[in-house]
Amino acid sequence: MATMARTNTGLAYPDRFYAAASYAGFGGSPNSANKDVASKFSNEVALILYALYQQATVGPCNVPKPSPWSPVEQRKWKSWQQLGNMVSAEAMRLFVKILEEEDPGWYSRTSNSVESVRDVQMNHNSNGEPIIENGNSFAETKTISAENGSLMEAQDKDIVLEGLGPVVVYDQWVSPPIKGQRPKARYEHGAAVVQDKMYIYGGNHNGRYLSDLNVLDLRSWTWSKVEASIESKSEESPSPVNIAPCAGHSLIPWENKLLSIAGHTKDPSETIQIKAFDLQTGTWSILKTYGKAPVSRGGQSVTLVGSTLVIFGGQDAKRTLLNDLHILDLETMTWDDFDAVGVPPSPRSDHAAAVHAERYLLIFGGGSHATCFNDLHVLDLQAMEWSRPTQQGEIPSPRAGHAGVTVGENWFIVGGGDNKSGASETVVLNMSTLVWSVVTSVEGRVPLASEGLSLVVGSISGEDILVSFGGYNGRYNNEVNVLKPSHKSTLQSKIMEAPAPDSVSAVQNATNPTRDLESDFEVGQEGKIREIVVDNDDSERMKSKGEETSELIIATLKAEKEELESSLNKEKLQSLQLREELTQAETRNTDLYKELQSIRGQLAAEQSRCFKLEVDVAELQQKLQTMETLQKELELLQRQKAASEQASLNAKQRQGSGGVWGWLAGSPPQNADDA
Repeated sequence: MATMARTNTGLAYPDRFYAAASYAGFGGSPNSANKDVASKFSNEVALILYALYQQATVGPCNVPKPSPWSPVEQRKWKSWQQLGNMVSAEAMRLFVKILEEEDPGWYSRTSNSVESVRDVQMNHNSNGEPIIENGNSFAETKTISAENGSLMEAQDKDIVLEGLGPVVVYDQWVSPPIKGQRPKARYEHGAAVVQDKMYIYGGNHNGRYLSDLNVLDLRSWTWSKVEASIESKSEESPSPVNIAPCAGHSLIPWENKLLSIAGHTKDPSETIQIKAFDLQTGTWSILKTYGKAPVSRGGQSVTLVGSTLVIFGGQDAKRTLLNDLHILDLETMTWDDFDAVGVPPSPRSDHAAAVHAERYLLIFGGGSHATCFNDLHVLDLQAMEWSRPTQQGEIPSPRAGHAGVTVGENWFIVGGGDNKSGASETVVLNMSTLVWSVVTSVEGRVPLASEGLSLVVGSISGEDILVSFGGYNGRYNNEVNVLKPSHKSTLQSKIMEAPAPDSVSAVQNATNPTRDLESDFEVGQEGKIREIVVDNDDSERMKSKGEETSELIIATLKAEKEELESSLNKEKLQSLQLREELTQAETRNTDLYKELQSIRGQLAAEQSRCFKLEVDVAELQQKLQTMETLQKELELLQRQKAASEQASLNAKQRQGSGGVWGWLAGSPPQNADDA
């Protein structure tokens, strides 16, 4: 049945927040609000209340940094910016919490002035029946069991009354009410979010590579299959494009496309292929790249940094582990490989990677053929130097096949395993301080403790959510789980209890190369921003001088801008010239290729003639051998004839000599007939 959702002291959010803000002095003119807040609270409390009010009503700080000659505004700006991407609901709750700590009786003194209270209805059904909301029936949202085996119970302060299902708690995994036909269970697939839709492509199921593309609408939690087509031919080749099923690839959204990079296939290519799915036309194609492409692989990490992709590691088709580094410029589609200084991570695959401050590439975990890792490596993309910083806090256990996403300066890691069991805890790394902490844990063999699952960041009602899908933990999964991070680390309430040790990585030092020595800004144990506000009189005296300095700075910036624009135009012209030269080179290459084909044809004809001549020569040689044999036989016959004639002659001579001696001896000569 429907009940009225109220907090312990009478008002539901956001009405309770607005009542607290009005009591604290916010909501009127800026000048009067500043005076009211300053008169009721200390400087440090006033600053944090101001920052939380701005975060709750405006959102993250996107306004330019004030002039250094306006120290009051500068400190207020710093206080607001420190909250990062904290969601509005969290800022409201922290605002009320701090106000109650400073003034416990505020509500009793302001309750009479509240004009109206907006009751918020929360769907509730203790019998587990489907919940009816706006005429639609939804299955009851399930909560993943915690380490103690019991279902997590939502406290009043953790309840969000809109967005994912009827009720969702922070920092706990829940299963949303899913509709539509679920995709086939899988792992080592690719996942990406575009406009509140999570796309799932490829993967592995029972050793079979998949090629289907599915999409989950994160607003209605409905699955549907994308009927994709394939380009009949590309510009480079008239033959049909082959989009092979794959797993262990990376899926990256870029402009109006989804880019599928690398991955294992049944018949692997020699080098990495870049497949593109056009979200407008619904067609797959293979993008042409320039330069020396890396060897094909799977299990690599692909990180989007600006307009470039940074590829690290993986395993090639011969199961050789890699730790090479390659960069693909998406503007020119040109490959570059780099030999960074320092000691790189050992060869590995199925690791996680993230980028911090658009400069530092972080590599965590992964596995080799024999072991899994929990080491952390950092690559400075400007200096191209590897380092291995010291990790702090609750360092995760060794794992491979895990998934990670960043929300602000927080890097969330989910799943993975060590070939023995799955990792049950969801951990987060503050990339500025390199301090690990555990967000939550699950129990048993559940999809969240799987290898090869995917993790993406979505948004519901302006709040960030983590969405996991699939994985393998003894069986293949196709379940969806959701976690709403509370962003408590943005206030650094735990991290800043003690100063960071000297061993904290170069990331912190490089990200914060200098400290403002004139600022007394620091974060306290309760997450309050402590800072001493300079008197307004000092700022007024410096205002006129600041205006003059600002004009000078603006003039200098304009000159620098013109110079940069001129340099940019030159670079564009040079790029255009290079593209023309490249086109000419490709044309020459085509002509040379055609000439080569013609020469190859002539060579084939000559080879055919040579073959015929060789056959004729062989026949003549055979005839010559026959003639030599006949010549030998003729010579033999001639010798036999000569011998016969000689024998006949000798016989005649013997006959003639016998008649003479017979006559001498008195013997009458014999007649021929008698003989």
